[in-house]
Amino acid sequence: MARKPAAKASKKGFEETLWDSANKLRGSVESSEYKHIVLSLIFLKFISDKFEVQKEKIAEQYGADFVDMVDFYTQDNVFYLPEVSRWSYVLQHAKQNDIAIKIDSALHDIEKNNPSLAGALPDNYFSRLGLDASKLSALIDTINNIDTIANECHMTEQDVVGRVYEYFLGRFAATEGKGGGEFYTPKCVVTLIAEMIEPYKGKIYDPCCGSGGMFVQSVKFVDSHKGNRKDISIYGQEYTSTTYKLAKMNLAIRGISANFGDVPANTFFKDQHPDLKADFIMANPPFNQKQWRQENELSDDPRWDGYETPPTGNANYAWIMHMISKLSDNGTAGFVLANGSMSSNTSGEGGPFVAR
Repeated sequence: MARKPAAKASKKGFEETLWDSANKLRGSVESSEYKHIVLSLIFLKFISDKFEVQKEKIAEQYGADFVDMVDFYTQDNVFYLPEVSRWSYVLQHAKQNDIAIKIDSALHDIEKNNPSLAGALPDNYFSRLGLDASKLSALIDTINNIDTIANECHMTEQDVVGRVYEYFLGRFAATEGKGGGEFYTPKCVVTLIAEMIEPYKGKIYDPCCGSGGMFVQSVKFVDSHKGNRKDISIYGQEYTSTTYKLAKMNLAIRGISANFGDVPANTFFKDQHPDLKADFIMANPPFNQKQWRQENELSDDPRWDGYETPPTGNANYAWIMHMISKLSDNGTAGFVLANGSMSSNTSGEGGPFVAR
């Protein structure tokens, strides 16, 4: 019998090709740490390119003497970057042994010059993790290839960077297994929630926003339905400091404004949007969160007025109560909970919906 011809291997997408190149350089750095290195460099590359475009525009319109005036950048929602914080400077010094220090300094100066990025960027991450200088240099070269990809795919760089950032978040989450769920919800789940509740106009809130995927998909929903991004406002909160930074970078790359509160904080104990009444709530709270409060804590919190106080052994119903308290009169919520959370009587969960 004649042998069947071997099936052709499917062609890799540009995101996967970039991932393979970047992941080979990880070495001994844990995936949970390495993602901040890679995603920070993608962010730096993107905002630097936006800066360079704006710089040329200013020079053409007003002359070279005005290219370092910060207001000419911020008025068009472009981050101003000092010379030592630009991608061109990083690329120029990529082969030097102190490149990690230079990147840390670049990120620090970017935050210092752009208040809206306060708390968004890693602090001395590159120096602290000690990634081999040659591997860091190779990673910089890999990310620099995003320009070539954008040209080959006939896409804007913002589209390419957004896709790369989202793809890398998903791959890092898969690599980290259960821990990845703390900062990433699968795109199919987020898309389903957005299509169900249709966050077209109004205030959108996520009390445990992770890396901001719910907000990205909400904006995509508005764009796909020919709506106006200015008709929505975004509010979120995140407990983990490193994930809080990922969310701020994720939205900044896409030109999305959001209020994440002043600092990363526990939603139950430091609600940074106390007066918010949201039109849409989208969330994937931690499943079956144990010992989320002590027995005597939050027992008379107004968020569960009319209901029994959520049990200490499991936070599922506490999250539900918190979200209900944040809804406007005609608001809609779509969220993910663990299997059995609506029917389980374990950990004292049976009480919160008994009385009103």
